[in-house]
Amino acid sequence: MYIPPHFKQHDLQAVEQLIREFSFATLISIKDQLPWATHTPLELVLRGEEWYLQGHIARANPQWKNFETQPDVLAIFMGPHSYVSPSWYRQPNVPTWNYMAVHLYGKVKVMDEAASEQMLRQLMMRYEQAHAENPQRFDEIPPNMRAIDLRGVMVFEIKVERIEAAFKLSQNRDAESYASVIAHLKKLKAYDAERIAEEMEKSPKSI
Repeated sequence: MYIPPHFKQHDLQAVEQLIREFSFATLISIKDQLPWATHTPLELVLRGEEWYLQGHIARANPQWKNFETQPDVLAIFMGPHSYVSPSWYRQPNVPTWNYMAVHLYGKVKVMDEAASEQMLRQLMMRYEQAHAENPQRFDEIPPNMRAIDLRGVMVFEIKVERIEAAFKLSQNRDAESYASVIAHLKKLKAYDAERIAEEMEKSPKSI
């Protein structure tokens, strides 16, 4: 990913936080010499200093059939983003877009049945507890349905080899324009706009 130096995010803790919050990712690999993408939740697993991603796709999705012969994959995590108008700057300029994005590159492998079931249990537990008023446990799903579900998916793990993160938050603007962008984003009353403004306010430049 092309990242101008002033937008490159080096703080791995901030990168980890974005991945965990915006975990519905885009998984890209090569199939028949062309890019193939699938949208799926990916869970970040830390083992010491090594990063792994775990996820699943439908068995009917042919993407997994190339994992063994072409294991190189790219996982994209897109955080908040918002249009930025040139009218918000102190001096004439051009329109742009502020955003937060992470690209993780690595090698993928299909997990065995036992590991697959464990991953799906953990995935369901996380999202049930986060979103459901009455969280359901994996074991509460009827056994025949669980068996069908397990047969219908391919669970995989990616060993991350490279991390690239771009947090483009108007770091290249003067302090007055920076403050103006924050003020205008807050007025938009849209989640992404307000969230970008909040992230910009964390920077010393906004003080």
